[in-house]
Amino acid sequence: MNRSTRRRLTAAAMTVVAVATGTTACSSGSGSTDAKGAGSGTYTIWDPYPQFAKGSAWVKLLDDCGTKAGVKVKRTAFDTSDLANKTLLAAQQDNSPDVLIVDNPVVSTLAEAGVLTTTDDNDLDTSKVDANLLAAGQSHGKTYGTPIGANTLALYYNKKVLKTAGVDISSVKDWKSLTEALAKVKKAGKKGITFSAIGTEEGSFQFLPWFWGSGAKLTEVDSDEAVSALSLWKGWLDRGYAPNSVLNNTQTTSWQEFASGDYAFAENGTWQLANAEKAGFDYGVVPVPSATGGDAAAPTGGEFVTLPVQGDTGRYATSQKLVSCLTSSENLLATDTTLSYVAPTSEVQDKQAAANPALKPWIDAVKAAKGRTSDDLGTKYPKISEQLWKAVQSALSGSKSPEDALSAAQSAAK
Repeated sequence: MNRSTRRRLTAAAMTVVAVATGTTACSSGSGSTDAKGAGSGTYTIWDPYPQFAKGSAWVKLLDDCGTKAGVKVKRTAFDTSDLANKTLLAAQQDNSPDVLIVDNPVVSTLAEAGVLTTTDDNDLDTSKVDANLLAAGQSHGKTYGTPIGANTLALYYNKKVLKTAGVDISSVKDWKSLTEALAKVKKAGKKGITFSAIGTEEGSFQFLPWFWGSGAKLTEVDSDEAVSALSLWKGWLDRGYAPNSVLNNTQTTSWQEFASGDYAFAENGTWQLANAEKAGFDYGVVPVPSATGGDAAAPTGGEFVTLPVQGDTGRYATSQKLVSCLTSSENLLATDTTLSYVAPTSEVQDKQAAANPALKPWIDAVKAAKGRTSDDLGTKYPKISEQLWKAVQSALSGSKSPEDALSAAQSAAK
C-alpha cells in the first residue's frame, strides 16, 4: 500500500467519525481485532451485529456458507459506530477482513479511501438488486458490494385515535391532508405526530423524507422546496400538532411517545415492528406522503456486504462465494426476517409479503427509498447532514427562521 493510499485512509477516518447511522438500534458489544487466520483455509468476516452470539441463526448461516465454500469462517462482530474506523485501521495495516458488512452510508467513504473492491474486480452479481437500493453502495459509476437488506421510515398510525378524531387514513395523501388530519386529532383532545429532530444523524435521517418529499436536493439545502419542508415541521410545533420534545427525541424516545397510545402518528422505522405488536393497540403503516401526493423518498437504512482490498488477490474468488451465499434468495428470506429488513430484491420481497402481509407498506416504502450518499454525494454527505440537522434544530427551537437556518446551512456545507 503506497503513501498516497495511506494518506487517503487517514483523511477518510476523520470523515467516518462524523457518520452516525440513525437507523436500527443494535445492542452494544465488542469484537476482537485479532489478525486474520493464517492460511487460505480461514476467511474473516466482520459484521455490525454483536447482538447475535455464537449459536444464533446468523452465525450458523456464516458457518454454513463457509462450509459450502470449503473454508472456515472466523467472524468478529463490532458495534456499528466502531466498525468503520476499525476497518480503516485494518486497511492501513494491510490486515482487512475478507468480507465486511457495513452500514450503507459508510460504503462510499471506504470506497473513496481505496479500502473496497468493486463488483468489476470481484465478479459479484448484483443484477437482481433493486436499483435504488444498490445506489447506496455506488460511487463515481462503480458498485462496491451488495445490500443484505434494507429498512426505511414510514408513518405508523393509531387506528383508535384516528377513528375518535373522525379521520379516514385513506384521505391522508399529501402534506395538506396530513396537516388537516392532525388538526382534527388535536380538536378531539388527542396528540398529533411525533418524530425525532435531535441534533444528530437521526434528526437528518427523519427529516429527509419531508426534505426529499418537497422536491429538494441535498446539493441545495436552502432551496424554496427545502424551506417548505422545514416550515411544515415548524408549523406543526407552533400549532401543537407535534410536541417540543421532538428537539431531543431519538427514534427510540419518539417511539416510546407513540407507544403511550395518545398519538395519532409516529415517523419511525421497520425495526419497530416487533414493538408495534406489543403496543396494545391497533396500528397501521403508510409511507410518508410527499408534498403534492404520492410516496416520498425516505432514506435507505441497512448494510452492504463488501469485499475489502487484499494483498493476495487470489482470495477474492472464495470471498465472492461467501458473499453470494449470504445474499442468495434462500438465505436473504431467513436473514432479513431475523433482522426486520426488507429484502433488496423483488423476488424475495414478494415472498416476504406473502408470509407477512404487514410488510407490504414497508416494501412500498423501501421501493421509493433513496440512499443518503446517492447522487454521487459520497463523503460530502456527512458534512451536509450535519448542517441540515443544525438547521432543523435552529428553526424548530425558534432561534432562526426556516429560511435563515437553511441559508446558513448551505453556506456552511460549501
